[in-house]
Amino acid sequence: MDDALIRRAVELASADPEFALHAAGWTGTIYLGTPDRTWRVRVGPAGLSGPDEVDSGPALGEGDLAAVASASLWRQLLQPVPPAPCTNVFGASLAGLDLRMGGMDGRRYLAVSRFCELLRHAANGTDPAPQVVPSAAVHGQLDQAVGRYVHLLIDGVDYRVYYEEAGTGIGLLCQHTAGADARQWRHLLEDERITSRFRVIAYDLPFHGKSVPPAGRAWWTEPYRLTTSFALAVVRALSGTLSLDRPTFVGSSLGGMLALDLARFHPDEFRAVIACEAALKFDVDEWIASLPPSASSVLSLGFHPDVALHAATQTPFMGATAPVAYRKETWWHYAQGGPGVFPGDIYYYATDHDLRGSADQVDTSRCSVHFLVGEYDYPSLVISRASADQIAGATHAVMKGLGHFPMSEDPDRFSSYLLPILDGITARTGDGR
Repeated sequence: MDDALIRRAVELASADPEFALHAAGWTGTIYLGTPDRTWRVRVGPAGLSGPDEVDSGPALGEGDLAAVASASLWRQLLQPVPPAPCTNVFGASLAGLDLRMGGMDGRRYLAVSRFCELLRHAANGTDPAPQVVPSAAVHGQLDQAVGRYVHLLIDGVDYRVYYEEAGTGIGLLCQHTAGADARQWRHLLEDERITSRFRVIAYDLPFHGKSVPPAGRAWWTEPYRLTTSFALAVVRALSGTLSLDRPTFVGSSLGGMLALDLARFHPDEFRAVIACEAALKFDVDEWIASLPPSASSVLSLGFHPDVALHAATQTPFMGATAPVAYRKETWWHYAQGGPGVFPGDIYYYATDHDLRGSADQVDTSRCSVHFLVGEYDYPSLVISRASADQIAGATHAVMKGLGHFPMSEDPDRFSSYLLPILDGITARTGDGR
């Protein structure tokens, strides 16, 4: 970290359309430094100015941000492909970067993340131009997937649930992450290596995506809260209504937790579950409390009621080599979540879901269990492995280069881990056991 590097990053940011989009209306200061030296970059209506070297430990005003790290940690942050969790300064706070903020909103979070990317480009002399997915990678003019609605009666209430499907064969139910929707699975629905053998069904949980809240319940008078019993009921009702014969279930994050609950409580209704970014239990509050103070304050932003800010906080946990266009699309999904839905999903994810003490009751001879976890999903890496170790017969793999949203951030790489599992399922004889 030195004057020349930061000056080059300021030059790149001054000409960068993405930084300009998110920094519009922001007046403040970015402080960058090591314990020995600190540089100041001013942000305002006239653009960027600096860097100027200043005294360390400046008092922060509204709109200011200070990121201080050791020289070795900055080197990790500025590598062409940074290691987890150093995709930006927010993620790097988990590795010891001292991050202080004088207020934060969604646009400013994205602007700071982009400035960190431009620092990386400046350090490596790489091209910061926007990267798009080439047309050759786009599916045909008409996608295979067809969408429709199904009515599920759960606890006497009619839920109109949207789903998309493609392919024939063994049912493959695909559950999205907390606060998102089934668009995360759109690439899987077009993968003929899968749809030639599986009837792939990706659905929006009630209150998510196109599955609007039920008209037969005064949902607007109560906080949204997803429970284990309701989540299980939705999957089982959907499977039964669509006449699926012991389908396979795959889910990430919330969906990964749900996969384990299905294997535990309803093993004879599912031939296999694939639990991505999953654990027997993940106590968010306990985990955040265990972090350094600056990391705790950063992670708490993920539960902010501002949907735009919450959506932005998902970006550090995606793979550093995932296509930029797909990472941005994953962020876009989150930015459209309903108010209160993400915290309500986290109630299930972090409070209601708890298989500690009963992992030995998961019978993988009746329903096979497969754990997958992204290398860049820093919070899940250790607990995923530990959880798999407690379930006899479960498999576990770390997905290199992938993060918390493998199916949407880098679908091709995700398929390289998913396909061998699906091959094993279809290779089984008789009823698929």
